[in-house]
Amino acid sequence: TYVEMLYLGPNSHEIKPMIKQAIQFILLWLCLCMISCQTPISEEAIKQEILAHGQTIREAFSAGDLEKIKVLHHPKVEKALAYKDLKHGREEDMEGLEGTLANIQQDLVENDIESIIIQGDLAIEQTRFSIKGTPKDGGDSFIFKGRTLVTYIRYPDSPTGWATIREIIQPASD
Repeated sequence: TYVEMLYLGPNSHEIKPMIKQAIQFILLWLCLCMISCQTPISEEAIKQEILAHGQTIREAFSAGDLEKIKVLHHPKVEKALAYKDLKHGREEDMEGLEGTLANIQQDLVENDIESIIIQGDLAIEQTRFSIKGTPKDGGDSFIFKGRTLVTYIRYPDSPTGWATIREIIQPASD
């Protein structure tokens, strides 16, 4: 047509395939650039999310806020609190915790994070801890020490974006 000849000249039938290839190349290049620009969240950023999540849990325990603790745990959480004390599921874990929080004020004395391993949407934290327990009926305080291995999973229903899915507590033996 006259418009094609105006823009592409009289030999437009030879130029069209080259323009089509050039456009395809440019589109492919743009797609590759967009994909390469979508970098995943850095490991350090995820570590900071895990640290913030842990701080939120500790504050909830100190405040005795069972509902906050509950939303920070995955529904399928499993916790080995002692050799003969394994909790299956969030509801069972919360039932056991309810009595503890009703009777004992828990204050964190030590929280020494030994390591955090991040693998995709899972993070594993190993921590040495000490908790001061004070009976709410006025009894003597005590210190509970141990080490915990906690596995977190990305969980959109948690206010932090992470939830505890597994935890093993190893009481201090010294």
